[in-house]
Amino acid sequence: MFDIQKPIPAYITEKSNIVRLVLFTAIFALIFINVYSPFGIGSFKVNQWQPLVYSSIITLTGVLVVVVSRLIMYYVSKKKSISYWNYFVWVFAEVFFMAIFYSLFVKIFLHNSALYLDLLKSYMLNTALVLLLPYSTLWLFFSWRDKAQQLDLLTSGQTLVDNSKNMVPFHDEKGMLRISLKLESLLYLEAADNYVKIHYLNKEKVSKFLLRNSLKKLEETLKFPEILRCHRSYMVNFEKIKVVRKDKDGLVLEFDSPVSSDIPVSKTYVDQVMSTFSKFSTNLSV
Repeated sequence: MFDIQKPIPAYITEKSNIVRLVLFTAIFALIFINVYSPFGIGSFKVNQWQPLVYSSIITLTGVLVVVVSRLIMYYVSKKKSISYWNYFVWVFAEVFFMAIFYSLFVKIFLHNSALYLDLLKSYMLNTALVLLLPYSTLWLFFSWRDKAQQLDLLTSGQTLVDNSKNMVPFHDEKGMLRISLKLESLLYLEAADNYVKIHYLNKEKVSKFLLRNSLKKLEETLKFPEILRCHRSYMVNFEKIKVVRKDKDGLVLEFDSPVSSDIPVSKTYVDQVMSTFSKFSTNLSV
């Protein structure tokens, strides 16, 4: 039986996915409103450009509602989990507030003579179509992409089972083991809002795994001397560091190929970074 109190998947409140949702919804709404004219714009005597202008105004304002709503959802998700029930109520609120605007727009600017409550009831259905279709499509896409990422990990020789002292286990914020990587494959960890991006080598290419946790918690639980915090946003596997370079902005860590990213070192961590680097530099060239 489906549990509506279960937290929604983490990828729904990921910042990059929220941006994708807003953009896709805006494009879908603009096309839908112009093709089907669900708000009655086409029935009014306007010139050939006015329907496009009106539909663009409607779309942009509607998207503004979504932007504000999803920003609030994003910050709420950083403090507590959002259940499926919470999410459904949230989406209903988005539909309701957008329908209020659309009804006011048609009533005031298009001079519709119908009662406002009748307009509101009608536009609740239209607004639901404008939002729920792109929402459902993107949810399926995000789910497919997440499962594809998991499958890629399994088929690439990585494992979710921590069965070796050379394996680095990564647990999510609830303590569930999500992935274990060979220490020699791990490159670095990068803070990403209320997630951590795990960068690792997979078939001689750099892959990423998104873990719902914080660097602070991982720093406390990962008992590997090779993995060290070097910045507010980074932890690094020093077995993979080739060069410590001094730039105008401070120290920078360089990886061995194929990693192209350089990792900055905060002043707070300079001493322990240099000390750790010296321990692992016997097999590296500076």
